[in-house]
Amino acid sequence: MAFLVLQDGTAFEGEGFGAWPADQEQDIQAGEVVFNTSMSGYQEMITDLSYTGQILVLTHPQIGNYGWHDEENEADKILLRGLVVRELSQGEGSAHGDRSLEEFCRLHSIWGLKGIDTRALTRHIRNQGTLPGVFAQTLEQGKKYWQEYADVSAAAEKEPHWVYQATVKESYEIPGSGPYVAVLDCGAKRNILRALQQRGLRIRVFPAWSSAEEILASSPKGVFISNGPGDPSGLPELIETVRTLLPKLPIMGICLGHQILALAAGGKTYKLPFGHRGGNHPVQDLRTGQTTMTAQNHGYAVAEDSMAGTGFEIILRNLNDGTVEGMEHTQYPVYSVQYHPEGAPGPEENGMLFEGFFAAVGAGAAG
Repeated sequence: MAFLVLQDGTAFEGEGFGAWPADQEQDIQAGEVVFNTSMSGYQEMITDLSYTGQILVLTHPQIGNYGWHDEENEADKILLRGLVVRELSQGEGSAHGDRSLEEFCRLHSIWGLKGIDTRALTRHIRNQGTLPGVFAQTLEQGKKYWQEYADVSAAAEKEPHWVYQATVKESYEIPGSGPYVAVLDCGAKRNILRALQQRGLRIRVFPAWSSAEEILASSPKGVFISNGPGDPSGLPELIETVRTLLPKLPIMGICLGHQILALAAGGKTYKLPFGHRGGNHPVQDLRTGQTTMTAQNHGYAVAEDSMAGTGFEIILRNLNDGTVEGMEHTQYPVYSVQYHPEGAPGPEENGMLFEGFFAAVGAGAAG
């Protein structure tokens, strides 16, 4: 028996798996509880560094049925706090699987909770908004935690921003025969780097704390700003770096990178009630009227009314709630999207956005 206790006192009883310390009654694991509606792709989600510090709820009723394949990992390190599923499939699930999902969680210290009515939990989050939660051995232990720590995010304020925990420790290069681009790694998914590499770009990945001067000294033809975890407004140094880079080079931003570009231009961001996480979010191109399905994983959005006078034009909109999904600068070759054109998990029909970045860096720096 084990529990997930939300900050508002709502509790869900299940069975622990993975790294759950059954013999240590005082241990707890806390984090922001979020949900993803994708039907597959649990490997990519668990290893996506945008989930740093969070407890991930998967709404599909059976998880783990195709085992674990190491080549599908989106990062080498795991910073997810916990995983909640309804039914955990046993075994590797595939003749080519490296191990089972449960074994992977055990090996990488991921706390899991199974046997939960994940759809009821998801409806609660949708109605109440995203809430912190805590894994606990007993209901009393979970409630005591929230009596002593009214807000888990307050304790987290003393820690480095999640981005600085997710980013690489030092720069490194990925070879390629095409133009050289710098990637500001805020917790980049491996498939994003793969999408750039497949187009022949030579890549140097920089830690998120790198200065504009350091990046420019390497003479890139363009800059890519990756996805990543946490509140973008809590990254003033990174925002200033991007503000310096904005008029100098072609830039593309994805997810957190999109939000950072908005803040660097003078715009604002805000926290969504329960975020966008799944592989089925419709986005419309306001220039053509065309709608595509997109993969998304974010808890913050760009405030559209704050972008007036920044030089950015809103070009993409989410058809579910009208939020900003893409921007393009009217003067510089700089654009961004809130969703994930590389998919993983999710549709890859928006992969042509990388072609636009390739064309921009091939044409040289901004004028």
